[in-house]
Amino acid sequence: MDEGPPTAAVYMMASGQHGTLYIGVTSDLIGRVVQHRQGLREGFTKRYGVKRLVWYELHESIMPAIRRETSLKKYKREWKVNLIERMNPRWADLFPSLLREEGPLAHLSWRERSM
Repeated sequence: MDEGPPTAAVYMMASGQHGTLYIGVTSDLIGRVVQHRQGLREGFTKRYGVKRLVWYELHESIMPAIRRETSLKKYKREWKVNLIERMNPRWADLFPSLLREEGPLAHLSWRERSM
């Protein structure tokens, strides 16, 4: 992660353990995950039922996050699975942990976190 408060994130969503994977980048991780989970965004995640946040990495700004996303998309699936399993061996949905007061986005006000 870069220095300073995180304002961007690279993330991986899955349809289930060892299921279909999606890699994305956003400046609003909570809002984007909500969109995927509720099927509000047309496209890949809606079509394949990819609703579980299984990995994320926070960045100081959007440009390093975009570079990281581009890099991750070039890797083989096995490498992506290993990356997920280092942070989240059971492929648990990490979304609820983002909402905890002591979670990784605790530096944001409640209003910013819920937008």
